[in-house]
Amino acid sequence: MTGIKPFIRFVVVLYMFTATSLCYGDSSELPSSQEEIEEVLKRLNKPHVKSIKSPNGDIIDCVHIYHQPAFDHPLLKNHTIKMEPDYYPTSISVDDIKTSSMMNVSKDEHSSSSISQLWHSSGACPKGTIPIRRTTKEDVLRANSVKNYGKKKGYSIHRRQSLIDTELDDDNTRFGFATAYVKGKLYGTKATLNTWNPKTGLDNDQYSMSKIWIVGYMPDENNALEDINTIEAGWQVYPAMYRGDTNTRLFVFWTGDGYQETGCCDLDCAVFIQVNHKILLTDPISLTSETDGYQRGCTILIWNDKGSGNWYMDLNGEILGYWPSNLVPHLRDGATLIEWGGVVNTGSIGHYITQMGSGEFPQQGYRKASYIRNIQTVDASNTLTIPTNLETASKKGCYEISPGYESDSYWGTNIFFGGPGRNTNC
Repeated sequence: MTGIKPFIRFVVVLYMFTATSLCYGDSSELPSSQEEIEEVLKRLNKPHVKSIKSPNGDIIDCVHIYHQPAFDHPLLKNHTIKMEPDYYPTSISVDDIKTSSMMNVSKDEHSSSSISQLWHSSGACPKGTIPIRRTTKEDVLRANSVKNYGKKKGYSIHRRQSLIDTELDDDNTRFGFATAYVKGKLYGTKATLNTWNPKTGLDNDQYSMSKIWIVGYMPDENNALEDINTIEAGWQVYPAMYRGDTNTRLFVFWTGDGYQETGCCDLDCAVFIQVNHKILLTDPISLTSETDGYQRGCTILIWNDKGSGNWYMDLNGEILGYWPSNLVPHLRDGATLIEWGGVVNTGSIGHYITQMGSGEFPQQGYRKASYIRNIQTVDASNTLTIPTNLETASKKGCYEISPGYESDSYWGTNIFFGGPGRNTNC
C-alpha cells in the first residue's frame, strides 16, 4: 500500500474490523494438549489473597495489584503503578451548537449511567488488590488454541488489502459496522454508551459490540500495518469468549502492531494496568436498556495524561486503570483518529444475522435504537471539546448510523446506530 490517501482510508474504514477480530486463535490450529492448557491456567490465574463466588458461578480472585497479568510483559517488569494521573481533562459547558433534532429525542429521567456488578452481592476485594475472573479449562478449550488465547487475530495483510480494493463490498466479509470518527491531533474522548443485549445468531464465534477506538499512527507514505496502535473500550456480547453465554459485558483492548502479534482483551495477556479494586472487567451487566423503557448506559473517559504519557480510563467517574505509554508508542503524544460506534462479527456462517445495538435501525429513535451521546474529544490544552464534524461509515442496508448535534449537555454530539443484520436490503 502506498500513498497517504489509501492508508488513511484503510485506517478509517477497515481497522475496526481487524480490531474486533476473534479474541482467540485461528480455529484451524490443532487442539491444545493438557499440559499446554495447565500452563495457560497457571499463567493467568495469579496467586490471590481472597476468592469470591459470584451468583453466576464465576470465581472472582482478588489479586495483588502488582501480580496482575500486565506485569508478565517484559517491558513492564520494573514498572511503578501510577494510581492517579498527573492531569485530568478540563470540562467546559456545552456551547450553543447547531441543533439538528434528527432523532426527535428528549431527556429521560429514568436513564442511568451506573453499572451494577453481580459479584458485589457475594463480597468485595480489599484495597491493594484487583478483581479478576478465574480462567477455567473450559474457557481455554473454547479458544481452540492456547497459543493465542485471549488475543485478537485479524485478517492477513493480503486479505486486508483485498478488502480495501473492493471497498468492503465483498459479501464474504465477516464484519458489519456503523461508526463515526474524527481525524486530527487528539488526546482523548468522553462519551456515554447506551447498553443493550443484542442477539448474536447461531454461532458462538459471532459477537456484537459498542465501543470507542483511539488510534495512533504516523501519517506518512511509508506506513505499514504494524505501525498502527489502538486502545479500545466498551461493551460486547461474545459467547465464545465468556463462558459461552450471551450476557453483555464491559471490555478493554490494545494492540501495538496493527493486530498482528500483540493485543489482548481485558486482562488476559494484556498490558492494561487496573488500579480499581471495585470494578470487575468481564462481569455481566445485569440490567441493560429496554425497548420503549428504561435506557441504561455507562460513561467512559479515556485520555492521554500529559505528565506520564499513559492513557487513563475513567468509568462512571472512577479511575479503572491505564495503558502504559511505552506499549503504544504511536499514541505517546496523542492520537491520530478517534472513532465511536458498533461492530459485529458474523462468525463462520458468513451472513449478517447478528444484531447491532438494540437490533433496530437508528431511524427508530430514542428508547428503540442504540446510541452514544454527549461525545467529546480532548484537545491539546487538555480541554474537553464538542466535535461537530463527525464523518461516518457503515455496512448500509445491514447496519446504519445517524449523527446528531443537540444544544444541551445531555445529548450534545451524538450518534444513533445499529440494525438487525440480515434483511431484504442486506
